[in-house]
Amino acid sequence: MEKQSRKRPATEPHETAEHQSDATTRDQNEKATVAEARSTLDDTIEQLRRGPLSRFQSQRHGDRIIISFYPSDPEHPNNWSRKMKLLLAVAGCLSVINSTLGSSFPSGTIDQISQHFRVTNEPQLVLPISCYLMGYVIGPILFGPLSEYLGRKSVMVGAFTGYILFTMACAVAPTWAAFLVFRLICGTVASAPVAIVGGLFADIYADPKPRGLGMAWFTCATSCGPVLSPVISGFIGQSTSWRWVFGTGTFIALIPFPLLVLAPESYLPVILSRKAAELRKETGNQNIIAATDLEKQSLKYILTVIMTRPYRMLFQETIVACVCLYSTLLYAIYYLYFEVYPIIFQGPDSVYGFSPGITGLAFLPIAAGSVFTGTIFIAWDNYCQRATAKGQTWVKCEEYRRLPIACIGGPLYSIAMFWLGWSAKPDINYMAPIMSGFLFGLGYFLTFTALLNYVSDAYLTFAASAQGMASTCRSIGGALLPLASNKMYKTLGNSWACSLLGLLNLAVATIPFVFIKYGDKIRASSKFCVELRRLQDEEAERHERGRIGNREDEEV
Repeated sequence: MEKQSRKRPATEPHETAEHQSDATTRDQNEKATVAEARSTLDDTIEQLRRGPLSRFQSQRHGDRIIISFYPSDPEHPNNWSRKMKLLLAVAGCLSVINSTLGSSFPSGTIDQISQHFRVTNEPQLVLPISCYLMGYVIGPILFGPLSEYLGRKSVMVGAFTGYILFTMACAVAPTWAAFLVFRLICGTVASAPVAIVGGLFADIYADPKPRGLGMAWFTCATSCGPVLSPVISGFIGQSTSWRWVFGTGTFIALIPFPLLVLAPESYLPVILSRKAAELRKETGNQNIIAATDLEKQSLKYILTVIMTRPYRMLFQETIVACVCLYSTLLYAIYYLYFEVYPIIFQGPDSVYGFSPGITGLAFLPIAAGSVFTGTIFIAWDNYCQRATAKGQTWVKCEEYRRLPIACIGGPLYSIAMFWLGWSAKPDINYMAPIMSGFLFGLGYFLTFTALLNYVSDAYLTFAASAQGMASTCRSIGGALLPLASNKMYKTLGNSWACSLLGLLNLAVATIPFVFIKYGDKIRASSKFCVELRRLQDEEAERHERGRIGNREDEEV
């Protein structure tokens, strides 16, 4: 036993040395294999850069190759021709006009609709508009995030097809219940352009000036649609039937549809993802991807991350929450006017006793005020452009560039309400309250556009989700507040009911002033703004690495 115990120590070091030698050999072999694989991957990347990837910037991420456009690439949406951008802008704005036009179609022909379906309950007469706006509550939180996952075009074309079909369905509705259901579905799919077009302008315009003008036309489209609708429905309903009002709406909706089909996809992450798929098919290399392909694309990811983004922005982002509050009241009052004007102008029980068609004409000053604000935005943008040329730093701040317009628009909106309420008297000419609409449209449009521009500038990539949430919130207000219109105006009277709305608006009109003072600090602590800056830094780094890498390949 002693001999055996003495021999064992002599053999153990020898065995240990053998094990260590084997382990070292394995490590060396593994390192050699990894080095060989890396060398092979480097050779593959170099070959691809000289071939199919020569048009793209490329960066290695593990065993993956991430592609992106050069900043000057003509396929980048920022670099598209003016004609292509104009096509997208016109298609987007026309689809928004159709969407908002459909919202107030019943306002000029509600008497005919109620007689046809034998509806006598007054609160129910508001439902055709309220059901449509309730669809605006559902749609934006669905279509906004989906457009950031599937792309703008596919979501827009699919939803707008639904809008055309269900507008036609409203024209042939057999019962009151079916009519309301069709209005709800119609409003849901019609909300897609309202939720997406703001993001579309952020896609194609890198420069804040054209992006701001695009958003101004977008807001003008959202404002003019509901105002023009009572004119159309009032006269068509009088001369034919309420069903032809919706038939006409179907024909009008067919106008922008070919443009939407012909327009290209504008959302950069989706474009790059599709380009990467084409390259994988062309080269047979399955490691070529876009940056967005690194994200998890499971159903759980879609439901818990993409679809919840608007809600998270509402509860986590001070800017989004305040813009939602302000725009909700703006929008609710705007749609309340479609119930207020008939109370003041239409029928034997009103102040002036107009017919439905003439009452529709009373909305035209609101449209005129909305259109006139375009000149104000052009003048303001030119002023900002001159400030940029002079090197003034204030113009680089989103708050100073966008919100002064809202600081003017908010008080004007309230003044218009006071004007309408206290001038709508039998002994005062009807033109006095009607002309208040010009100031009403001016104030609404200035404030609404400034807020949307501010959100687009602050969140860029996430703009569709932020605006989708804002659209949902304001649609809730637009659907609910008109339900109280008859009771409120009968209880308070025209003067004090309008004054109450004006005072409520003055309270929230302080929000742009607060943002101007504290907005930069709010954005600095914003989770989404921090994430956006990180994504922008990564994109800039990829551009720089790709530029250096491709330049080295050219030198070789």
